[in-house]
Amino acid sequence: MSFTSLPGGTWTLGDLTVTRFGYGAMQLAGPYVMGPPHDPDGARALLREVVELGITHIDTADAYGPHVTNRLIREALHPYPAGLHIVTKVGAGRDAQGGWPPARDPASLRRAVHDNLDLLKLDRLDLVNLRLGNAQGPQDGSLAEAFETLAELQREGLIRHLGVSNATAAQVAEARSIAPIVCVQNMYNLAYRHDDELIDALAADGIAYVPFFPLGGFSPLQSTALSSVADRLGAKPMGVALAWLLQRSPNILLIPGTAASEHLHENIDGAATQLSPDDLTELDRIGR
Repeated sequence: MSFTSLPGGTWTLGDLTVTRFGYGAMQLAGPYVMGPPHDPDGARALLREVVELGITHIDTADAYGPHVTNRLIREALHPYPAGLHIVTKVGAGRDAQGGWPPARDPASLRRAVHDNLDLLKLDRLDLVNLRLGNAQGPQDGSLAEAFETLAELQREGLIRHLGVSNATAAQVAEARSIAPIVCVQNMYNLAYRHDDELIDALAADGIAYVPFFPLGGFSPLQSTALSSVADRLGAKPMGVALAWLLQRSPNILLIPGTAASEHLHENIDGAATQLSPDDLTELDRIGR
């Protein structure tokens, strides 16, 4: 398989072309995204398969593990093939209880960027998202000091492109007033539609929207309408949910995560499901 046969085709993040169907590495870490996986060799093999399938967009963060997924990516894929782009996040750490405490002061952000560079064995990071808010979702407040720090690191040549994650619409606008962004990474799926207006506005400006928890996260999507459409199409509900996202807007990029090869192929096949206008209308009612 190549990127030309992956569902959704490609999108351009600044000057980087990526497959709209990407891969999220979070599930490669241990339980609750802490510690190593039970099968490190299997995790590395899966990462190599991701690349062999033509996926050119891998999403990670040094907080996963912490340090686990970045290390696995380097061990499996370095030296990186041409055209592969690794996207990471900074702005949150981990504590002994598995929490995600904010780490958005300038010193913490600089340290996080250098940690990503070192662990991934890169001279420059393709794309860094500033993670905002907390585990409950976006929180109001200025991102100026944190985003200005990342913009400074970008001017120093350590970051190619910038984005924001877990952000309000006001924070997206504030970030864009400081430096150009190429993507927004927020929670969004069939049942959680808070960013509909933001997605359309970003699409008009050529900025990608990358939904995390595209299948509901820790509470998988459950909907009679979703199951009905899936049954009618002979598909699996989660695959239909991914297909709906790709057809929702051309600027939506998918990064579903998995630690299993079989599930990876299920996600690809599901995202390729063709939905009719009637299917889309029925699914569109779920989150409204």
